[in-house]
Amino acid sequence: MRWLLLVAGAALVAVVAAVLVVLPSSSDKPKPVASKSPRTTEPSPKVSEFTDPCGTFDTEQQAKYAITGYWITPKSDPCTWRGQLQEIHQVGGDTIIRIGYGLQFREVTDDGEILAKDGTLDSLYKACEEDGLTCHDSAERDLRQANPDNRIGRTYVYRTDESFGPDVFRCPEMEHSIRVGNRIYYRLITQVDGSDDATCDFSGKAASYDMILVAGSPKDSLNELLDLGDQFGMRVFPALPLAPRDSKTPTRAETRHLGTLTTLTRRILQDYGVRYADRPSLGGVYQPFEVQMSDTLAGNPTLEVYADQHTIVEQELPGKPILISPYLDARERVAFGQSPKQVAEGFKALAQTGVGIIAPQDSRGTGKVGLYWPDEASSQVDERLRPVVGESTYETAYQGSTRDYYREMAAAREEMVEVGYQVQLWANVEAFEPSGEEPCAPQGTRGKTDKKRLDQAVTMAGRYVQKIVSYMWSDFMTCGKPSLEQEIAADWQRPIAVDAIRRPRDVQDGVEVRGYNFTGGTVTVEWSGGTKELVVSEVGWLEQNPDPAEELPVGMVTAWVPFDWSQVPGGEWVKIGVKGPSGQSTTEPLHVRIVT
Repeated sequence: MRWLLLVAGAALVAVVAAVLVVLPSSSDKPKPVASKSPRTTEPSPKVSEFTDPCGTFDTEQQAKYAITGYWITPKSDPCTWRGQLQEIHQVGGDTIIRIGYGLQFREVTDDGEILAKDGTLDSLYKACEEDGLTCHDSAERDLRQANPDNRIGRTYVYRTDESFGPDVFRCPEMEHSIRVGNRIYYRLITQVDGSDDATCDFSGKAASYDMILVAGSPKDSLNELLDLGDQFGMRVFPALPLAPRDSKTPTRAETRHLGTLTTLTRRILQDYGVRYADRPSLGGVYQPFEVQMSDTLAGNPTLEVYADQHTIVEQELPGKPILISPYLDARERVAFGQSPKQVAEGFKALAQTGVGIIAPQDSRGTGKVGLYWPDEASSQVDERLRPVVGESTYETAYQGSTRDYYREMAAAREEMVEVGYQVQLWANVEAFEPSGEEPCAPQGTRGKTDKKRLDQAVTMAGRYVQKIVSYMWSDFMTCGKPSLEQEIAADWQRPIAVDAIRRPRDVQDGVEVRGYNFTGGTVTVEWSGGTKELVVSEVGWLEQNPDPAEELPVGMVTAWVPFDWSQVPGGEWVKIGVKGPSGQSTTEPLHVRIVT
């Protein structure tokens, strides 16, 4: 990687500059594709505004902030979708990632009624009846008509606000939809091992089958979202089914259910492939099962889910990536805290499953990682982190800062790309605090953060990633007065610097700075000898159209100004910021050290 922040001296240079070749450890893993990481073309809005029964919506971007994608939650009111996408697009968003639902194994009563997890009758599936029988019993009747010894061995349920087409079924004589009131149920009969019998022969050898009962909707929310994506020029990542969790270790997928999950995923993606494969607004799919980034990830059965689903996506939606968002935990005082290099090993294990986008949560919102520079390691942690790590210094609380982790993951990504894995590294910036006086979410204590802290998170991670997204829009960006959305709209033109290096130009020594909103800007350099302000348009240059091969996030630019580094004592930490023409300055200056 050409671009390097000198925050750790020669050791950092060695880490980033080294070219390591890491080969897949198993031939059973998805084969890498020998090319650079996938580049996506952003769709364009259809019109400047459109009108529908929900009102008139503006499709122009008004405040192009560094964060360009957000998670959203399912909403029953279609007008809510429209309002949210307009709000997100107005602050620079071009990507929507949907929270989804999980596949669940369920017990069934002797009368064929599906039980909820707590042992009571599940009202969502109680209404599903056919020919006077429960949907479970009617399915078992049909199986036994084909062969008297057939039976349903396991029953699964899956709820969604989507509607599927006929391609969700493999064997229509045994599988079909059941309309009950304003709900559509989809009855799927599947093999236990996750395979699909192309012959659909249920009359031969008797077998035990799995039944998946999907509670869907007559109105397809995904189609609505894709239509809105077309209108606003945005990409949508719908969620894949979440795997059932291991009852003993909930952070892992339960292996005995993986075959059924694979079948459900295949069926849904077959349907997507027929109906949506050519839609430019379908950016890919999101796998919502989270794992912690660690050096032991290779043995986690959840990675089998990622690998299986990658294969299915390649078959049914070629060119559409799987997006995953694992989390970090840098805490020193917990047994499962991981160092930056351990997290980098986890990144490699995830890339080897074939996923196309890894968007690690920066974990600042949960307090599991801190935002600080190396020369601030002995400082007290932000008071908002104290509910998680107590009163301590950063170096006592954490094994590294956010920047340390993304730097190591970026180096790991380069290694994986070199051996042919198409994978992008995004940053998922958490737009909340561990707690707050007024919780923003319906459950839990997580509270509102502010734009200054978001700018800080962008500063720490932005240098190393191809895109910055945020968890999440619904509730965290819209709660409080002023809300984060309002803060961004009012302050989006403030410069954000993400990286600075010493770089000569011709015979002049100088400094090159990357970041956002540098037009008309002034680079400020502060060290023990004083402060220097350098107006870019007068003494330097600004590159606003970077080489696509550098894979910079949308909106990132590069400025260069002359600066004589010989006046800075060797090993001293220097602060570099940018001031805009209106006087707005970066709220988080870069901390750079030149080792001589």
